[in-house]
Amino acid sequence: MSEKIISLCTPLDDRVVERLRAGDEVLVSGAVYAARDQAHKRLCELIEQGRPLPFDLTGAIIYFVGPTPARPGQVIGAAGPTTSSRIDAFSPALYAHGLRATIGKGYRSQQVRQALQQYKAVHFSTLGGAGALLSKHIVSSELVAYEELGAEAIRRLEFREFPAVVAYDMYGKSVYEGS
Repeated sequence: MSEKIISLCTPLDDRVVERLRAGDEVLVSGAVYAARDQAHKRLCELIEQGRPLPFDLTGAIIYFVGPTPARPGQVIGAAGPTTSSRIDAFSPALYAHGLRATIGKGYRSQQVRQALQQYKAVHFSTLGGAGALLSKHIVSSELVAYEELGAEAIRRLEFREFPAVVAYDMYGKSVYEGS
């Protein structure tokens, strides 16, 4: 692990991604998009059809999360990460269209790891099972697309010092042993 925590602000550019290494601890601030499986599937369908996306992927971060409903006085409910491998089939196409980072938990496939290297992107991991704690780092939530998907709809979240670790960097390195 790194000795220093790196503060990141969205959107990310190539220079920022190039300096990140597996094991670096980061605090993410700025706009991050929440999306899970079904939303990713729809985004990839739009890409295949050559149609516009509901938000610009350039330099963006997508958080694999389906937050619970907000309690009165809160902007969002518990917002813990979804298992990243559930999104593996969709991630390479999104990285190819400018997505620079994803946030989830657990392992990524070899195909995703190759796409991270090819398109200069990274994957962050954050604490599974800590959704209530992580939600304290989300200061706003706005519906962007696919309201009918409920918790899986795309939302624009505003992060303030959201904690994560670079699990996979653009150089093929990982914090997971033997992966």
